[in-house]
Amino acid sequence: MRTEFSPEQLADTAIAHSDSILRTCVHCGFCTATCPTYVLLGDELDSPRGRIALIRNMLETDEAPTAAVVTHLDRCLSCLSCMSTCPSGVNYMHLIDHGRAYIEQRYRRPWRDRVLRAVLETVMPHPQRLRVALRLSRLARPFAGLFRGRWRALLMLAPARLPRQMHLPPVTDTAPRGRIALMTGCVQSVLRPHIHEATVRLLSRHGCAVTVVSGAGCCGALTHHMGQDAREFARANIDAWLRERDERGLDAIVVNASGCGTMLKDYGFLLRDDPVYARRAQEISTMARDVTEIMADLELAPVRDLSGLRVAYQSACSLQHGQAITQQPTKLLTAAGFQVVEPAERHLCCGSAGVYNVNQPVIAQRLRERKVMNLESLRPDVIASGNIGCIIQIASGTTIPVVHTAELLDWATGGPKPDIVA
Repeated sequence: MRTEFSPEQLADTAIAHSDSILRTCVHCGFCTATCPTYVLLGDELDSPRGRIALIRNMLETDEAPTAAVVTHLDRCLSCLSCMSTCPSGVNYMHLIDHGRAYIEQRYRRPWRDRVLRAVLETVMPHPQRLRVALRLSRLARPFAGLFRGRWRALLMLAPARLPRQMHLPPVTDTAPRGRIALMTGCVQSVLRPHIHEATVRLLSRHGCAVTVVSGAGCCGALTHHMGQDAREFARANIDAWLRERDERGLDAIVVNASGCGTMLKDYGFLLRDDPVYARRAQEISTMARDVTEIMADLELAPVRDLSGLRVAYQSACSLQHGQAITQQPTKLLTAAGFQVVEPAERHLCCGSAGVYNVNQPVIAQRLRERKVMNLESLRPDVIASGNIGCIIQIASGTTIPVVHTAELLDWATGGPKPDIVA
């Protein structure tokens, strides 16, 4: 794609990087076939190719974006399916993130949007605030019918009952397979803390020492994908994990929410211009690994015969497109004795996409219905996924139990049966 940035504009490293991405795109249109919003809406401007053109024009003119441009960019799920499809290697992830940051700097949203986004940014990344907010939402659920649009979508995603607080097994300082930090993050530690518990049991059982490092928290993905500055979240995590590594030793950072994993693996890019953190951020990106990546390197030893259980594996977008992890989860589940099946249109997003299902509830619901239909047609006993957002989104549209891959692997190798599995 041809671009016309001025030398002054190209002096900005963000513009220069986006320019290199734009010039990579050949407008072939392969991305349109795998873009969820284009598949649903059929609008060229709601495809990656269309959004790339919008971002180019927006950045080149260096003017405030119009409401129409904001609408089309807001509709992007950042599922990154287009990146798996693109034959030219266009880094759409960095381009859409730049576009969103530009919008937040140059565009004043309607007050209702600003209020909702402020609530999400203030509450979601902080577990204690989120827990309080969810307790309050239980009081409002009986009146859900009085709410409309995004506020109703936000309310309906809140669980009817909060799970108990997380209780991790004891941690040993050393183990034959190395010492690993578990990223507990934010939302998952409140909504599904037993995923963390299962992850610790699973890795400990296979010879790893797993610890939770004080000072590490939200990865910053939610804030980042809303166009806000997430670097302080990244710096806090980097400081905490490198301090732990230097003082006690650390071989890896295990992530069991793939949206967070994609963010961690991009810390090196996020802080590339930071004179203090650039090298440190790259070190953390190198250490970050999904739980299935780590387990794939270990010898899995199932202890239970669960061959009669049919598992529909739903590959989270952030895992298959964001991290190119496509084979490890299904191979592990099969090795553990499960009968594994995968749905049609496995590349299409379920509609969760961080807080997309709150900000774009109509499109998110259509994608959820499509995903659930494909999963239910497989007649599984249980659905497994590797991301908390997908788990909550899919579970809200089906009666089939939806669990994390690590929970099933933990169960198969000696851990407790997941509570919601019949």
